[in-house]
Amino acid sequence: MINATVSGKILDARSGTPLIGATVSIKGTTNGAATDVNGEFALITGQKLPFILLVSSVGYLKKEVLISDSKVEIKLEESTNQLSDVVVTSRRRQEAVQDIPIPISVIRGVTVEDQGAFNVNRLKELVPTVQFYASNARNTTLNIRGLGSTYGLTNDGIDPGVGYYVDGVYYARPAATALDFIDIDQVEVLRGPQGTLFGKNTTAGAFNVTSRAPSFDPTASFELSYGNYGYIQAKASISGPLSKKLAARVSFVGTQRDGLLYNTRTQTNINDINNIGVRGQFLYKPTDKINITFIADVTDQNPVGYGWPVAKVVTTKRAAYRQFNAIIADLNYQLPYQSAFERTLDLDTPSKAGNELGGLSLNADFKIGKGTLTSTTAWRYWKWDPLNDRDYTGLNSFSISAGTSAHDQFSQELRYSGQINDKISGVIGAFGLWQDLRTDPVHTEEAGSAQWRFAQSSTSALWKTPGLFDNFGIKTTYGIKSSSVALFAQADWAITDKLHILPGIRYNNDTKKANYSRVTYGGLTTTDPALLALKNGVYSNQTFDIDASEGNFSGQLTLQYKFNKNVNAFGTYSLSYKPIGINVGGLPTASGRVLTELATVKPEAVSHVEFGIKTKPTSNSVLNVVFHNTDIKDYQTQVQTPEPGVNRGYLANAEQVRVIGLEIDGNIRVNNHVTFTGAFAYTDGKYVKFTNAPVPIEEVGGDRAFKDISGGVLPGISKYAGSFGTELTGRGNLLGLKGNFFGGLDVYYRSTFSSSPSPSQFLDIEGYALVNSRVGFRASNGISFFVWGRNLGNKDYYEQLLVAPGSAGQIGGILGDPRTYGVTLRYTF
Repeated sequence: MINATVSGKILDARSGTPLIGATVSIKGTTNGAATDVNGEFALITGQKLPFILLVSSVGYLKKEVLISDSKVEIKLEESTNQLSDVVVTSRRRQEAVQDIPIPISVIRGVTVEDQGAFNVNRLKELVPTVQFYASNARNTTLNIRGLGSTYGLTNDGIDPGVGYYVDGVYYARPAATALDFIDIDQVEVLRGPQGTLFGKNTTAGAFNVTSRAPSFDPTASFELSYGNYGYIQAKASISGPLSKKLAARVSFVGTQRDGLLYNTRTQTNINDINNIGVRGQFLYKPTDKINITFIADVTDQNPVGYGWPVAKVVTTKRAAYRQFNAIIADLNYQLPYQSAFERTLDLDTPSKAGNELGGLSLNADFKIGKGTLTSTTAWRYWKWDPLNDRDYTGLNSFSISAGTSAHDQFSQELRYSGQINDKISGVIGAFGLWQDLRTDPVHTEEAGSAQWRFAQSSTSALWKTPGLFDNFGIKTTYGIKSSSVALFAQADWAITDKLHILPGIRYNNDTKKANYSRVTYGGLTTTDPALLALKNGVYSNQTFDIDASEGNFSGQLTLQYKFNKNVNAFGTYSLSYKPIGINVGGLPTASGRVLTELATVKPEAVSHVEFGIKTKPTSNSVLNVVFHNTDIKDYQTQVQTPEPGVNRGYLANAEQVRVIGLEIDGNIRVNNHVTFTGAFAYTDGKYVKFTNAPVPIEEVGGDRAFKDISGGVLPGISKYAGSFGTELTGRGNLLGLKGNFFGGLDVYYRSTFSSSPSPSQFLDIEGYALVNSRVGFRASNGISFFVWGRNLGNKDYYEQLLVAPGSAGQIGGILGDPRTYGVTLRYTF
């Protein structure tokens, strides 16, 4: 039989109920699949019958079945003391997650959907080692163990330290992580450096997202959710064969929700959700040894947002007349709320945040010998069209911030992975990424009539000159052309059945070229040197060019010892590099001189050690423990300056930082109906040495602009974080339908963390706990519905605190969502 389809159904032996998510694979191969909501599966293979299928499902005994027919029905017996293995592809082949020497958290697509975690921001509540911060899609920070990207507002001249991959394609822009998941099969979160396995440098970890592949058996799924705040989400996915060798899948997701904040100035709700995404896939299998997948996707997000209220006001060391409360009093203004959690604000600039991403990819797998040669070619684009009010008030101060941007990336990865001989397996590859990021056509920052009072730095009457700062702003154009090329390899050498050594090596070369031009416009037309000096104190012309490149070798060495099938220990040392950075948000000045020496930021040198043990204490439980220590030289951080013309701060190097931690995760299946999962992370991140850091907001205006913050905590890291969940299931009947009742409860907690690159007593965010839940029914005919709730305790909490530009003392607060709830109806056949 050549290119045949083996299909069938997996059932519960006692009740005959279809088993959802059961794993089916052909023994001795990596050809496998999971059953759908009808318990059905399909495998495309060129192997001749008969052969053996391996079948497993959570709560059931594994089974080997010799089949001689292309259509089968297999029944599994329940087991109260057995957990099925979770299969991952992070090492470019299918493996049980407990067998590999990498700390990985795996979230199945069904879990993502049932828990309403339709983007990475919600996923972090399931994986406490992940930190996600976003004031809008562009200004997104995705970190693992507190490391990855600079904390605060995004600077286009820096690379993420956490790799984000979807179906093998690297997504270069941080805004990609704000997208809704479309038809996700599984998310693997790898912790620690992964540069010898993945194409792009990943010094802090990687997200490996896999979508559901096209099927040669016709399948379809439809889902509709309703909730409070006008929440509506619709999903659809249709898949099936176009010919004997060609299958397709089309997936759609659309999400809407009313804004959670009310703008008294425009009398409208803002910060809503208005997303739509489409993904199309074609799978071509000319033979059993060739697998070609073409994917096209586009996502468009057009929220009315984002604006944020003033969370608090800090007294700086400036003169009394330069404090925020004194400034707004002189302008006869007051905030229309007492607390940010009134979810009311006053912004005189309309808010928008158009975010469009999409792309094309072609992935080809060729089975050669005992391995697979893979080529992944991709082009992606990003368009960003925002409008923000940067002063967080209704005053015409920093009235316009519109950093419209466009980005194109082209990537090519070629790798071979598989078994070299009986003792050695591994992966070897080459990767290239070329990016073109530019203003589209310009970035605009504009002040208004109230700006004189915020900028006032003396008692001179010249500050009150009529029209001095009216519509005074800058138009900035810049472009960054960058390339990153790499060779990487990792081997797994089985010295004995129990002892493995895994060496890895990588060579990387990064080049970045940029041009930057900022030109002032507007305001009072004058030749008076004194008035021009006042205007230049707010915005000034600035031009510079950057041409930077850096090459480096890095690698890792892992020792793994498998005491037995239930205990797997490992230790890893790695040295990796985060690429060179450049500043394209404007540079600070000193004595009228642009500090061009700050245009280039050194690459990070990351030295990482971790020790872990993965265990199965009993056949129905898993318990894993990892200790990690990361030392970074020339840590790339983003710092703020009182100069408003330096948009989003600028990049700098801290001499050395260190992050150490302990992670524990596990799960236990009490019986066929009750499962518990849990994860705990202790993370301690500090500046070992940072002698020239900017002062925190409360010290602005003092006798120094920089201070030694060595020993201070890194931003965005909670010392303690954890998640706990339970899932209950039970068979039953509802409205004449047979199926399973289910319910789940999830708790997420994180302790206090700093929201300032330079530690500040006023910018710590208190710890909080969130409780999410769901309860519903899955019928055996493919219908399921459930009610759900998030933040059931209606906890008021901040996700981030941001210092407003100009350092007058007002702090913007990015609010977490209040209690939300709704109902979801799903039908799959």
